Amino acid sequence: MSEVTNAFDTEETRKLVKTFQSANTNIREQIAGTIIGQQDIVDNLLITLYVGGHCLITGMPGTAKTLLVHTLASALGLTFNRIQFTPDLMPTDITGTDMVEEDQSTGKREWRFIEGPVFTNVLLADEINRTPPKTQAALLEAMQEKTVTVRGQIHQLSKPFLVLATQNPIELEGTYPLPEAQLDRFLFNVILDYLTPEEEVAVLERFTKRVDMPEVKACTSSDEIIKFQWLVRQVPISQTVTRYAVDIVRATRPADPLATESIKKYINFGSSIRASMNLVLAAKARALMEGRYHVTPDDVKALAMPILRHRVLPNYYAESDGVTVDDILESMINDLAAPAEAA
Repeated sequence: MSEVTNAFDTEETRKLVKTFQSANTNIREQIAGTIIGQQDIVDNLLITLYVGGHCLITGMPGTAKTLLVHTLASALGLTFNRIQFTPDLMPTDITGTDMVEEDQSTGKREWRFIEGPVFTNVLLADEINRTPPKTQAALLEAMQEKTVTVRGQIHQLSKPFLVLATQNPIELEGTYPLPEAQLDRFLFNVILDYLTPEEEVAVLERFTKRVDMPEVKACTSSDEIIKFQWLVRQVPISQTVTRYAVDIVRATRPADPLATESIKKYINFGSSIRASMNLVLAAKARALMEGRYHVTPDDVKALAMPILRHRVLPNYYAESDGVTVDDILESMINDLAAPAEAA
C-alpha cells in the first residue's frame, strides 16, 4: 500500500493529476455542449476510457447512443471509426484481410494486409446485436488482447483502444443476443434511458433551431490518455474496500455463502473474478474523477450495477416471476453491508 501511495508524492505525478482533472473537466464540458442530460452515462464512459476497458450501451432507438459516442471520441482527440453491424456483415469487414497485390514494374505478387475499421482508438460498434455471433466474435481478440490475427499474422492495435458498442434491447425483432464470453469483455453495460420532460424541451431548443451540430473541440491526446490510465492504477484502495468489492461479486454466485435468497432462487451463474478486477479499477477511476486519492465503499457500490448486470445469468424462475436482473442485483447490493471505513 505504501508503494502505491508514494506514487502521488512525486512532482511528476502531481502535475499529471492536475492535467487529468483539467482534461476531465474540459471533456465533460465539450460533451455537455451536444448531449443534454445522461451525466451518469457520460461519467461511466469516461471511467471506461481511464480504465482501458470497453462499454456496452443499451437503449431504445432514438436515445442518442450513436451521437453520444461520436461526441465523446471528438472530445478525446482520438482516431475514430464506426461499424454499422448488419446481418450480412463478415468478420473480415471488421478485422481487415490479406490481399494479393502485383508490382506493376516487376510483375511480382505479394500479400498485403488491408486494415479493417478495428484499427483505430475509439471503435463505435453500432447496433452490435444486429449481426450473427460469428461476426460478433471477431471483436473478441481485439477487445481482450488488443491484437488482430489474420492468416497466422498478429497485428497490434493502436493504444489506447476502446470499443463502445450500442445495442437495442434483445426483445426487438432481428437481433442476436451477445455471447456470454463477449459480454464479459465489457467493463460496463449502461442503460441509456429516456430524458426528463425538461431535458427533452432543452433538446428541442438546441437542435430544432440550427442545422449544423455544435463544434466539439479535442481536450486531450492518446499519449495523455495512456498516462491517465497509468495514474488510475496508482490510486490507493484499502484491503477493507477491496474485500467489499470481492464480497459484492461473490454474492452473485448462488453457491456462495454470501448469496442472498433472491440470488439463490433466480440466478444460475454469477460473476467471475474479472468482475472484481473491473469493479476495483472502475472505483479507482471514479475516485480520481471526484478529486480523491483513495477509494471509498460508495465508489464500489455506485458502480456495481453496470459492472454486474451483464455478468449474471438468470434462470427461468426469474422470467416466470417477472423479476429483472437489475431488481435482483439491487436487492443483493443493498442487503450486503458496506464497511465503515472510507479509505
